[in-house]
Amino acid sequence: MRWSITLGSIAGTSVRIHLTFVLFLLWIGISQYRLEGAAVAWDTLAFISLLFFCVVLHEFGHILMARRFGIKTRDVTLFPIGGIANMERIPEKPSQELLVSLAGPMVNLVIAAALITVLGSMITVEELSQLDDPGASLVTRLAAANLILMAFNLIPAFPMDGGRVLRALLAMRMGYTDATRTAATIGQGFAFILGFLGFISNPVLIFIAIFIYIAAGAEADAVSIRDVARDLVVEDAMMTSLALIPENARIGDAVEHLLNTSMAEFPVIDDQGRPRGLLTRAGIVSALKEHGEAFPVVSVMEHAAPMIEEKQTLAQALDLFAATSSSVIIVINRSGAISGLLSRLAINDVALIRSLRPNWDFHHRTLNPHDQPITKRSAGPEMA
Repeated sequence: MRWSITLGSIAGTSVRIHLTFVLFLLWIGISQYRLEGAAVAWDTLAFISLLFFCVVLHEFGHILMARRFGIKTRDVTLFPIGGIANMERIPEKPSQELLVSLAGPMVNLVIAAALITVLGSMITVEELSQLDDPGASLVTRLAAANLILMAFNLIPAFPMDGGRVLRALLAMRMGYTDATRTAATIGQGFAFILGFLGFISNPVLIFIAIFIYIAAGAEADAVSIRDVARDLVVEDAMMTSLALIPENARIGDAVEHLLNTSMAEFPVIDDQGRPRGLLTRAGIVSALKEHGEAFPVVSVMEHAAPMIEEKQTLAQALDLFAATSSSVIIVINRSGAISGLLSRLAINDVALIRSLRPNWDFHHRTLNPHDQPITKRSAGPEMA
């Protein structure tokens, strides 16, 4: 993810911290130093750091449980609002999603129980309201914070874990898509309640309510797209009008394509039409600036470009997008030659059209003069 720093790797998952989180810590530290002095500032920073360490453990609760079901997680990133684990997919079996969703909050419960054991006493309601009191015990505040994290995450609204728990329970009695829509509607209802409470008490709740409302709608849309994607194949959504760059081309040739087309990613191919890599707009501009027009494109292309066969489903393409950071996927035919490019936007467009026109025949599209299929030229840097 852009603007993030990798701190290390745990069990094959990278742990990253976003730049906004660093700025958040600096802002908190400086503010507390000016208001309360150095001792309070260090105490506050220590509490926040330990709290976000608990957030990392929470995310790894999800990650390790998901791994039991064959779901990999490339990285987890810390933001000021919490942590986000980048799983390659969400388990669609209700029982699996239920276990993965509950694993995170249960980690917070275990942490709180362990800290309460160290304290030798239970957390009182008064102590729950003393999270920002530097005079209170750090262990007590951390235990209380974990209980609050657990309770907040179990709110039955996306994107919190409680929303996924609710969907999993509903999906045991109805279809997955219908369960998602119902859970999203309930979540948006909670958002209205939080927004109302924000108007009469804490304005921060208004922002949380807006976030929940938008996230719930986005989750319902994403599941609807995946539902459509199961019934369509990659060739139904791929772009076929492409500028292809031979592997012996130079950056100057790539610049011409960049100026003459609206493409931002260009497949690099060998003399048999098989993909060698992907050349991005950023790569072209950077190479032109640093090395000049004569620099070979193979030296700046992305060698590990994701690829998929044209007869695979769009649902499989979505899984591939989730497992990579690429904005496009190279589409190949059975012989391994390139036949198109697939973008997330193209999948969204196809899903939208299918929802509006369920009987639309994607398998027999008529090409217009500006959307001609790829044919091979014997010479020159371009295939059109």
